[in-house]
Amino acid sequence: MDKCLFIYNPFAGKGKIKSKEQYIVERLSEKYNVEVYHSKYAGNIKETILEKGEDFSIIVAAGGDGTLNEIVDSVMSLEKKPQIGYIPSGTVNDVAHSLYIPRKLKKAVDNILYGKPFKHDIMKINNRYGIYVCAVGMFTDASYVTDQNVKKKIGKIAYMFHGAKSVFKTKSVRIKVSFEGGEIEGQYAIFLINNSRYTAGMPINRHVDLCDGLVDVMLVESNKETVRFPTIFRTIFIFLRGIEHYINKKHIHHLQLSSFKVEVDDDVNINLDGEKLGCGCFEVNVIKGGVEIIVPKIHKLQKQIKNV
Repeated sequence: MDKCLFIYNPFAGKGKIKSKEQYIVERLSEKYNVEVYHSKYAGNIKETILEKGEDFSIIVAAGGDGTLNEIVDSVMSLEKKPQIGYIPSGTVNDVAHSLYIPRKLKKAVDNILYGKPFKHDIMKINNRYGIYVCAVGMFTDASYVTDQNVKKKIGKIAYMFHGAKSVFKTKSVRIKVSFEGGEIEGQYAIFLINNSRYTAGMPINRHVDLCDGLVDVMLVESNKETVRFPTIFRTIFIFLRGIEHYINKKHIHHLQLSSFKVEVDDDVNINLDGEKLGCGCFEVNVIKGGVEIIVPKIHKLQKQIKNV
């Protein structure tokens, strides 16, 4: 019987997963020899996976997009990469939504037992790995600045409140993007690298191909140091309506790239999969089919993603 590492933070999400641990382990044991590990502090998940991850054929994680990012970043550092099973239990769960992984616990476990592995592209940002979004500029600090207690109480609405409070103080960012065959440079309200149907809970990229070795890059121009109303509304509607409606529009740049460099000032924050990555310039390389995630075997996902 294949070995499974079930890993999660027992104190996250009001202890919801901890109360369901026995059920999850019993179900996973139908197919796997299960070992449970409770993460105890920030970075503990990565330490555990780097130490023993290659001993398992699958790692099952319960948590939000930040937890999944830590799992992906850890697995990508292994020579022998286990598959990933995901039980979404965070505030927004963009990746699960993008891959049609059920939010309800029973169905999420069913998916791990009866689903199908999907080779998902991965972004390498300098020396870190991410699965679905990297961003600079307006709104991009909401996921890690918003108070955790508020997020627990009102969910993703907390992000909207933070965005509403901060948007009128947003400064534009000087950005230069260099890629094979060209470069773009200017003052921008937001710079977004996307490889997901959903970002911040919104259907920003409905027709994305998650396994083509490319990411969508979008920049929204801002010709003023402080971002003005027209630019704010333009950005909001990109998230609400989707990237496809704004390709080749005035003041908006859209590219599909596999490798490029981004130059920004040293104090500019970078958001990777909803977590603060660091500051300053960075290089992006897309790793085609970098990890295998278990997704529903029978679903409309099959029509949108070629190798499911």
